[in-house]
Amino acid sequence: MSDAPIIDWEAFQAARAELGAGFIRILGYFREDGTKSVAAIEDAMRAGHAVALIVPAHTLKGEASQFGAESLADLAEHIETFARQCVEWRQTPEELLPQVVKLRPLFEETLTAFEAETNPLVERRGGFGKKPVVTNQNFGRI
Repeated sequence: MSDAPIIDWEAFQAARAELGAGFIRILGYFREDGTKSVAAIEDAMRAGHAVALIVPAHTLKGEASQFGAESLADLAEHIETFARQCVEWRQTPEELLPQVVKLRPLFEETLTAFEAETNPLVERRGGFGKKPVVTNQNFGRI
């Protein structure tokens, strides 16, 4: 993976603002759908079925992009595009194996970053020169 951040946080915050109160629920759908898509891609790769790679890679690409997970979206797009070429050229997708192997760790790393950003109990960075802001310091206290 490159040194570039895996999340475009400006896009993430824009999605958060646009989705409003439904943001956390829709992010949960991303987790569920993404888990299914990654598993379907892995299964299709094991079976050597290029056609079966296309839809879950396309789905993952779109959902990841919606939340600013550009590294994940780019990898899913590569898998989708290559799988489409395999279908067109009637080839097996074995050349995709290194990219498919990278997919699950990148997906999990992306989820971890999202969870750290959305967890209300995580310590947040303050602005320049400010102390970190700790949220929910009095959680459970009356």
